[in-house]
Amino acid sequence: MKQIAGHLLVECLIEQGVTHAFGVPGESYLAVLDGFHAYQEKIQFVINRQEGGAAYMADAQGRLTGRPGVCFVTRGPGATNASIGIHTAFQDSAPMVLFVGDVGSDFRDREAFQELDYNSFFGPSTRGMAKRVERIDDPERIPEYIARAFAAAMNGRPGPVVVVLPEDMLVRQVSARPLARVEAVEAWCDPGSLRQLREMLLASQRPFVIAGGTGWTPQSAQALQRFAENWKLPVGNAFRFQDIFDNHHPLYAGDVGIGINPKLAQRVRDSDLILAIGPRLGEMTTGGYSLLEAPRPKQKLVHIHASAEELNRVYQADLAMLSTMNAAARSLEVLAAPVNLPWEAWTQAAHLDYEGSLVPQDMPGDINMSAIVNTISHLLPADAVLTNGAGNFASWLHRFHKHHGLASGLRTQLAPTVGSMGYGVPAGIAANLITGRTVFTIAGDGDFLMNGQELATASQHGAKTIVVLLNNGMYGTIRMHQEREFPHHTSGSNLQNPDFAALARAYGYAGVRIKRTDEFEAEFKAALARREGTLIEIMLDPEVITTRGTLSAIRDAALARQKK
Repeated sequence: MKQIAGHLLVECLIEQGVTHAFGVPGESYLAVLDGFHAYQEKIQFVINRQEGGAAYMADAQGRLTGRPGVCFVTRGPGATNASIGIHTAFQDSAPMVLFVGDVGSDFRDREAFQELDYNSFFGPSTRGMAKRVERIDDPERIPEYIARAFAAAMNGRPGPVVVVLPEDMLVRQVSARPLARVEAVEAWCDPGSLRQLREMLLASQRPFVIAGGTGWTPQSAQALQRFAENWKLPVGNAFRFQDIFDNHHPLYAGDVGIGINPKLAQRVRDSDLILAIGPRLGEMTTGGYSLLEAPRPKQKLVHIHASAEELNRVYQADLAMLSTMNAAARSLEVLAAPVNLPWEAWTQAAHLDYEGSLVPQDMPGDINMSAIVNTISHLLPADAVLTNGAGNFASWLHRFHKHHGLASGLRTQLAPTVGSMGYGVPAGIAANLITGRTVFTIAGDGDFLMNGQELATASQHGAKTIVVLLNNGMYGTIRMHQEREFPHHTSGSNLQNPDFAALARAYGYAGVRIKRTDEFEAEFKAALARREGTLIEIMLDPEVITTRGTLSAIRDAALARQKK
């Protein structure tokens, strides 16, 4: 029995286990939209307000489920708007498939209305935005292309795939049927490399584990924990992968990323053996390639990653191991450890340094952000999902909130390692729609206005999130850098903001504003109890620019440096 190609495409998504697709509708893929209508009991098309927000939601879907998040956009402006989510998914190694409705085949290569060369734009490469870019011209091959897109998005280093859909192709009659669900392929550790790793551990005095990246499951996180316990290893989570290893565990040493605890940074430098399990070892995790010097670190380096292309690309490792996280952790946990290990005191000191980093500094103003984060941590359920975009505001959550870790059963952190503004609000909405779990989002004033309109999406689709918005009237991170490099020369970083609480109410959320710490707990409890989402606007003193310092202190240090 024949049907139109757009319906077949939706059937293929259902076969791959897709329950939600995010996007902004376009006339270029009306046949697919009709397919969503035909199969609305099996798959939901979530209507977004901007393609960037839709792509962020698909990125969040991929991170939470381990299978590709799905986004649909129209040609030209739709695709370029969505590119921010593609770039985020690429650098964050999140599985995702972006479908782009395109001009008809009979109009192609004439610079037709909104026509774009997607291979050139998304350009698969080591520095591109997508792992693969493909165009479906023969509708009978839709099942083949969908299966390949899902496989490419999941296998090796996960990432985004772009599939281009000519408008005329989608309305043709087809007889093809969906292919079976694609599963990710496991790459296992070489036994010889495991023996070498054990020998390196036995020769070490100050080992340190950095865990991160994607591809982790609760089972692999549990296996990692058992490996660390067997060998009494200190474990740090890579930048914005703070839920990989339990932050409450006595082996936890802190997060290795922006705003790193200075004692932890020195410990990484002083280590004689780094076991990097999963992370790319990018600029943020390595402190601008200074904690580990590129291309040859001073420390011995064991790098375990799921992509052969990533290994030895930036750092020349003493031992490079190609493995998925599931296979790596299960292999590591059975490595026999000796009874006595020389680094037990080293490990204990690392955890004590982490606990010491949780002691807050005194800050000006009537808002105590460390106390507010402690309240949030105390009141949120253990399985809550925490999301954020990019900005100094996120550091309060990263420093003071303790994740129970994926070993407890669920992912709890969605945060862009690419440092992309506007991610937190749409990612949180997607997390609630997909999982039904409590979602908390922290945002800044500049960050929120990148994708705050997606609160309308939340209201329309019945999603509930709690957004805490820190309003200091500026692009805080940029202002911090300005004061450091050009003190007193403020340009382009001041913001004139709307009434965020009123704006939230206009979108269907509850909206409140607080100016003192003692007002927060009651409002947060009320937000947890409400059926609809809530935005709590916090008026933060502009001086409170980081978790460890003020704007004036940064400026004074810069002026003193200039006088030397």
